[in-house]
Amino acid sequence: MLHWIQYVKGYVSIKVWGYSTERFLNLCGNHDILVWDIENCGDYYTMKVSLKGFFALKTLLRKTGTRASVLQRHGLPFFVPEMKKRKIFVFGLLLCLTFWMVTTHYIWDIRIEGNYTLTEDVLMDYLEEQGVHTAMRKKELQIEELEMQLREEYDIITWASLKVDGTTLIIQIRENEIAGSNYDGQSDEGMTEPGNSAESGRDIVASRDGVIVYMITRKGIPQVAVGDTVEKGQVLVSGAVPVYNDDTTIRRYQYYEADADIMITYEKSICVERKTAWQDKEYSGKEKKILLFGFRDKEWNLSAGKVPYETYDISGEKKQVQLLDHLYLPFFYGVKHAKEYAFVPKIHTDEEMNQIMEEEWNKILKTLEEKGVQIIEKNVTINKNEKVWVLNVSMQLMEEAIMKVPNRTEQIPVTESEEEVLTE
Repeated sequence: MLHWIQYVKGYVSIKVWGYSTERFLNLCGNHDILVWDIENCGDYYTMKVSLKGFFALKTLLRKTGTRASVLQRHGLPFFVPEMKKRKIFVFGLLLCLTFWMVTTHYIWDIRIEGNYTLTEDVLMDYLEEQGVHTAMRKKELQIEELEMQLREEYDIITWASLKVDGTTLIIQIRENEIAGSNYDGQSDEGMTEPGNSAESGRDIVASRDGVIVYMITRKGIPQVAVGDTVEKGQVLVSGAVPVYNDDTTIRRYQYYEADADIMITYEKSICVERKTAWQDKEYSGKEKKILLFGFRDKEWNLSAGKVPYETYDISGEKKQVQLLDHLYLPFFYGVKHAKEYAFVPKIHTDEEMNQIMEEEWNKILKTLEEKGVQIIEKNVTINKNEKVWVLNVSMQLMEEAIMKVPNRTEQIPVTESEEEVLTE
């Protein structure tokens, strides 16, 4: 703090030499003239003295027979007159300070932490729909309301916290791990209780054609049995449970969310063709560096001229301007590299083609595994000639190819007497 006070008032670094420099220092103390950073350099002393104290040294120098000269000037009193000669620099400095003060009132970066099941792209799209994006004013951000909206929109989010740090909006969330394992965007709450309207029930339907090979129903009325051939969209288990009259006619329905384990088998054929001829990129080693500068979504190349290559790859990186830890500005800069290449025709060897076909087969297996599909039988053949290799796969697959849809059973009107019984 003392340093800033000295800078505002101004001070000088001086050199003192002569007949009695020690007496000069003692007199400075007696006359309350503050000097500091005193250094004995043998034949002379160097020290710092305030601007006001420097003008009071004339009498003391005369009494002690010493002399003094100014080595350096420090502080605002010397800086301001110098800046008057540099009006363009001062104007630019004030302009930068004004721009910096204005930009600090906006959000320039959004960070999401704690998300595992929900991807960052999904959350960013939702924030965009709610009007939350970069370059928005901080005062337009309704933090408490947005926290509540996130919890209501995604049942998997059990806790959400938003805070603004500098120009960065930090969103921290916690996900329900149990709900996240079978998350389908719908709340589990209230699904186990029956309802009296068709909207409260859900049927299980087939998501593809096939044959039922396994079926255990926990809730709902089965509409098919093991061994039946079903079509895509066909109801397998109905969530509408009938309530009968004494004469075995249907009095009304109680609507549930159907629940069952159902496995369906079906046949699938896959054909993959790969040519033996291919074109490889051969880089010439020539490269053009392109400097770039951008503001928000716009980008400008600072390098003169076009890329002088017919075919080339571009790679590089961009960095956003950051003043402090979380204080970002809407500018970015970077460099791109344009590397020249030419296509060279080549032919795969048999060993390379075998490896390519093996990779294609592994991709098929990985895709089926990710979808939870089991292979019951398979027949894999490779037909090859000089130009094309063809991978033919015939498989019998089994999966839980089902989905839940709103109940399709037509609701029977409830009489007033029945409604009184239901409400009781």
